[in-house]
Amino acid sequence: MPGHVRIEKIETVLLDLPTIRPHKLSMAVMEGQTLMLVRVSCSDGTVGWGEGTTIGGLAYGAESPESMKLTVDTYMAPLLVGMNANAVAAAMARVGSVVRDNRFAKCAVETALFDALGQRTDLPVPELIGGRLRDRLPVAWTLASGDTRRNIDEAEHMLESRRHRIFKLKIGRRSVKEDVAHVAAIKRALGDRGEVRVDVNMAWSEQQARNGLAALVDAGCELVEQPVASAAAMARLAALGFPLALMADESLTGPASAFELARMAAADVFAIKIEQSGGLLAAQRVAAVAESAGIALYGGTMLEGAVSTIASAHVFSTFPRLEWGTELFGPLLITEDILAEPLDYADFHLTVPSGPGLGLTLDPDKVDFFRRDRKFKPVAAGR
Repeated sequence: MPGHVRIEKIETVLLDLPTIRPHKLSMAVMEGQTLMLVRVSCSDGTVGWGEGTTIGGLAYGAESPESMKLTVDTYMAPLLVGMNANAVAAAMARVGSVVRDNRFAKCAVETALFDALGQRTDLPVPELIGGRLRDRLPVAWTLASGDTRRNIDEAEHMLESRRHRIFKLKIGRRSVKEDVAHVAAIKRALGDRGEVRVDVNMAWSEQQARNGLAALVDAGCELVEQPVASAAAMARLAALGFPLALMADESLTGPASAFELARMAAADVFAIKIEQSGGLLAAQRVAAVAESAGIALYGGTMLEGAVSTIASAHVFSTFPRLEWGTELFGPLLITEDILAEPLDYADFHLTVPSGPGLGLTLDPDKVDFFRRDRKFKPVAAGR
């Protein structure tokens, strides 16, 4: 591997993509998805891609695709241009010394650097960060139309096509009683053919959560994701000993928060997201905390497009344990595929690509068609 490959250019572009249906969460309704793509060009001609994506713009957290673009263009790119493209950890450490927080933007840049390094070394990303332990990942599907009958029909279709048999329901927009009835109806319809979990996205008060968790046990739900906002409230709920798993998501923002959640015994499961963790390497550190504390793992999603979904899959493939599977269905929610070859979702699993870097090639025409600005030439999307 050449020792003096430099980062020559870092560019960003926003893509606005349609979704198959509105995606209703407690804090927002998504009518489409915006991806912030990062392209890193190196002095040896290699190119790497990364992605930054959020749920519902700024409704989910403090970063948006637009703010990520600004952060990368204005603050991160000037720091990185000219640095050794092979030294990914050192490059990101330099960014971290100047740019506070901005975990999603950092993840996008780190992903692009690892993708380029993989192209240069002819190695897939997992082999650059410890080695893959699995080639396929089970994938859950989120039922988030808000309509009980439509959700049941959607779940039946997924089972029949052997695409998903694990279902997560987005609740929290209605009363606890109405939400529990919605969950119970879907579980009754699916029976033992499908697993049912729920995500409240912090919408409940602690008292609502006490009532809701008890009712969800009776409804046949096996896992509840982030019913309340604070780690302290999560810990108090966990101490009640309800016979279902309590999963941390929004409260899990990187290795330091993972340690605090583990110390407080606030969760049975961690929903690890590479963007929310601050990057691929940070997500692995979160997993290490979980393993040390005996906390189970779930591969979460920010409803990313193909680039960040596969970056996540590469990281999750290196975990020794992944007890609760993954939720890497983001590209299936988007109606338009921006890849030259689509991802392989089959038999309830996603196949982890084995090519160099991320193992993906973008479709230049699709990238050109959906980009919000016109700074990229269409041909730039290819390898």
